[in-house]
Amino acid sequence: MIKIDGNSLTIEDIHRAAVGRERVSLHSSAIAHIKRSRDQVEEIIAKGDPVYGINTGFGIFADAKISSSETRILNRNLILSHAVGTGPDLPEEVVRAAMLIRANTLAKGFSGVRLSLIETLLKMLNQGVHPQIPSQGSLGSSGDLAPLSHLALVLSTDRQDLEEHSGFAEFQGKVYSGKEAMRQAGIPRLILEAKEGLALNNGATFSAAIGALVCYEARRLLAVSEIALAMSLEALAGISKAFDPRIHESRQHPGQIAFARKVRELTAGSTILDSKPHVQDAYSLRCSPQVHGPALETLEFTEAVISREINAATDNPLIFPEGDAISGGNFHGEPIGLVMDFMGIALAEIAGIGERRIYRLTDGKLNNDLPPMLVDNPQAAGLNSGMMMPQYTAASLVLENRSLAGPDSLYSLPTSASQEDHNANAMTAARHTLEIVNNTRQILAIELYTAARALDLRLREHPDLEPGAGTRAAYNLLRKHVPYQAGDTLWGPEIDRVRELIDGDEFLAEVERALSSSGSGR
Repeated sequence: MIKIDGNSLTIEDIHRAAVGRERVSLHSSAIAHIKRSRDQVEEIIAKGDPVYGINTGFGIFADAKISSSETRILNRNLILSHAVGTGPDLPEEVVRAAMLIRANTLAKGFSGVRLSLIETLLKMLNQGVHPQIPSQGSLGSSGDLAPLSHLALVLSTDRQDLEEHSGFAEFQGKVYSGKEAMRQAGIPRLILEAKEGLALNNGATFSAAIGALVCYEARRLLAVSEIALAMSLEALAGISKAFDPRIHESRQHPGQIAFARKVRELTAGSTILDSKPHVQDAYSLRCSPQVHGPALETLEFTEAVISREINAATDNPLIFPEGDAISGGNFHGEPIGLVMDFMGIALAEIAGIGERRIYRLTDGKLNNDLPPMLVDNPQAAGLNSGMMMPQYTAASLVLENRSLAGPDSLYSLPTSASQEDHNANAMTAARHTLEIVNNTRQILAIELYTAARALDLRLREHPDLEPGAGTRAAYNLLRKHVPYQAGDTLWGPEIDRVRELIDGDEFLAEVERALSSSGSGR
């Protein structure tokens, strides 16, 4: 059970709730803060002084005073008018992550919402009511207004309670109107009170949700990329000296040092390395610590930013214990947009250098005496195409990544009659980086598949040679799931099985067990 208090949610918690569907509850320590914040909103309403978002209009209409009798209409109109997203629906895990982050944000006690609103979000999460959220239409400032409004459509209502105004939600494998999904789940929908509409839709929550899932997957992919490089290095009979710790310590970058150390561990005991008489390897092998290492450091920076954001108060205004309701800009998604751009560029580079190794493995002039395209034997070349087309696919995905990695946070257009004259474009940056994650996963699957085949051919010609403890474990597990095929076959489904393998926990866990058993682990 994950307990939220507004301050201690982790990226791992989000993955457990979003992907693993672990249940979530509100920590008792948060309840007093939530109630205190709501009491302060009620006091503001009673005084009648204009306070943005509580008894005024929104955006360019901030100076329009709203009477207390119109408060519910104001909040309902906000949600109805802002739910104008478009495009394909976001994946379920992104929606679940966003619901959890929004509940955690409100639980901090700076948003002025009723306890029942947070409890409703958690009931939806625990019972599997997943609003259908269009993926496009957010500028990341004032937060993810459109996506969050689509979420709010499902959990809120008004006196008319029109089904066509309730959005859509998936429940137990079927899509219903939001009203019907909530009815079937037995969760009452709420009539929003003062401040609650803005508290629900103001903040870069979907951007942060994607960011958290990107971080989780990027850490896994970077670990997989260490193994892919080690396997390619051995398959190409590479040189171990480029990973000498003295080289990397002399430059001082911690990511570079860590990556080189991991490659030494994975290849410990290898007799394939240094078995060919050449002086140095190409950059895609020799300089891999200098490329993979900075990607690890980029991830660590990104994780730090996202970890702060998922525990942040991001709506406007914020209600402070001193009784002040202060209008600011915590909804602005710039921190997320920037780190998603950074992470996308780093992952695109990991994919790019991996594709260069795939190319080298398949080129008969560059692969250190392996058959061209890794056909079963040179006589089969022509009749068989071997690994020709998997490299094409990897190259295509690399080119797509390079387009997706163009920095989205640089782009801004003014909105709301220039009241909102600088926008973060954070949601687009996050979506594009998630696409890069998926493309990079496929490229790494292709590299592992290709390197495993190259190792088959290398060891067949030199049965006296031995791979390292880590690479041997990775190779054996791959061959357990995908046996060697001598002639051409339908490579795609086999590569997809490798992708599924690295998308789970078994692959990395098996390699780590082998390293621990051999004594070469950290």
